[in-house]
Amino acid sequence: MDSTKIIREACVGNIDQAIKAQELGADRIELCDRLDLDGLTPTEDMIIEAVNLLQIPIKVIIRPREGDFVYNASEMEVMMHSIDCCKANNVEGVVFGVLDGNGSLDLQAIALLAEKAAPMKVTIHKAIDQIDDPIQAIKDLKSLGNVHSVLTSGKAPTADEGQEMIKQMIEVAGDSLDIIVAGKVRHNNLEYLHKKINAREYHGRNIMG
Repeated sequence: MDSTKIIREACVGNIDQAIKAQELGADRIELCDRLDLDGLTPTEDMIIEAVNLLQIPIKVIIRPREGDFVYNASEMEVMMHSIDCCKANNVEGVVFGVLDGNGSLDLQAIALLAEKAAPMKVTIHKAIDQIDDPIQAIKDLKSLGNVHSVLTSGKAPTADEGQEMIKQMIEVAGDSLDIIVAGKVRHNNLEYLHKKINAREYHGRNIMG
């Protein structure tokens, strides 16, 4: 595997993990708090510290609470504020997802958050794996314009199990969206997965070892 051709994004839950991932050669960080809850928005202090200490690009997860991805108006306001915080501190990108509760992405809410995030890069996270038709969702996200990438394990627990769906998503996304492969992606199975899926970007908590 020619590692120069792929992006390895390390999902980290604190500053020490972020620094370690950078030392091991990660190309980018997804910064989270509370990975035991699958990641919540970090504090502003944590974001500032990461920006000051890291030389590689940082994405910040925007997730105000644990549980589902159906958000009310006040939760949307919290997410907007978090996005403003990231923008003010020169973060490269933000990661979020909003569902409508009926098996689809909430495209109106996503469009509002993506507009607020500009010019930062926007990634839609694995909330997309909970919807009925992720292929249609990719088409819809392409039409929004302000979304740059999608994080997915292909509606499966692992990237290996979801690889056929992931490959369909990559094909539909074309050059408009980057599909970031997630789902138990580790340093010791990355080469195997890359041969199977041939994506440009991979994401995991243990992607750097």
